[in-house]
Amino acid sequence: MSTIDEPHWFRSSYSGSEGDNCVEVAVRPEAVHIRDSKDKRIRPLVVTPTAWAAFATLAASASLDG
Repeated sequence: MSTIDEPHWFRSSYSGSEGDNCVEVAVRPEAVHIRDSKDKRIRPLVVTPTAWAAFATLAASASLDG
């Protein structure tokens, strides 16, 4: 993968400024890449946008339940 094809990684604004213990996400049209910010050498988990949307919806509803 060339540098032009490198995904743009971001993390939640709720993450601490230390940069540790964070999950980073890169959204591409064909896939969503998820990685641990502590060890970027580990291959990211890759899921479909549909799977990511389902996870995000479930996680948001679970956080509202308490």
